[in-house]
Amino acid sequence: MPLNEYLSLFPLAFVITALVLGLLVGSFLNVLVWRLPKMLEREWRVQARDVLGLPIETPQPTYNLLLPHSQCPHCAQPIRAWENIPLVSYLLLRGRCSNCAAPISKRYPLTELACGVLSAFVAWHFGFGWTAAMLLLLTWGLLAMSLIDAEHQLLPDVLVLPLLWLGLIVNSFELLVPLLDAVWGAVAGYLLLWSVFWLFKLITGKDGIGHGDFKLLALLGAWGGWQILPLTILLSSLVGAIIGVILLRLRDAKTSTPIPFGPFLAIAGWIALLWGGQITGFYWQFVGLQ
Repeated sequence: MPLNEYLSLFPLAFVITALVLGLLVGSFLNVLVWRLPKMLEREWRVQARDVLGLPIETPQPTYNLLLPHSQCPHCAQPIRAWENIPLVSYLLLRGRCSNCAAPISKRYPLTELACGVLSAFVAWHFGFGWTAAMLLLLTWGLLAMSLIDAEHQLLPDVLVLPLLWLGLIVNSFELLVPLLDAVWGAVAGYLLLWSVFWLFKLITGKDGIGHGDFKLLALLGAWGGWQILPLTILLSSLVGAIIGVILLRLRDAKTSTPIPFGPFLAIAGWIALLWGGQITGFYWQFVGLQ
């Protein structure tokens, strides 16, 4: 029996496959989240020197998603293959480097676990098919962008724009919404936060929202259509306000401390894509209009 037929006939097998695949992708996302901002910084430095007419820097060692090979940040010991198995290696090593016994950041296993669980849930929610396959790609991309934005306050175009175009391509086959809804979702998503940005800037003279957030909301609109945008904005603002207050209190920080909005948009948009219709229907029923 072909594998695709087997996975379509046995939903549990598909969910388990997605879980394992998600764990493996989560391991790669750890590399992506760590290295991509550094790669972009190098590229921007070269571009800046070129624009300013400064001498070219001495060539630096190759640094990309493949090279150099992963190593312990404390002792530079190369990570062996068996030490790179998602979750399992962390448990076997008891959360410490096998060479210097320095603690391994909990972010690595948590990212792998989150990616695995989210992947399994998408497989369970949509079942075997192209919709689940495309939503898996979107889920992995949103997770990577959220982690990068949370740490660096950066939503890289190299991740956002390809996923935006992929959403439009996916919906050209009406996999999630009609193409017209997807196109206007992308347009409205961008213009909505762009307008808020300039309104806030005119009133306060400050930048309130990053430009990457415009593109991220456009991305979500391209996938779910303009219909998910109100719910996405509402949920992200609500969750962002609550978590923002908590973080400010934990950090004992001032209200001017910047808090990335991208992760809240990503979470809200993902929820709206999966349950937007049910949440909206429940709300109208609750207020007695349905």
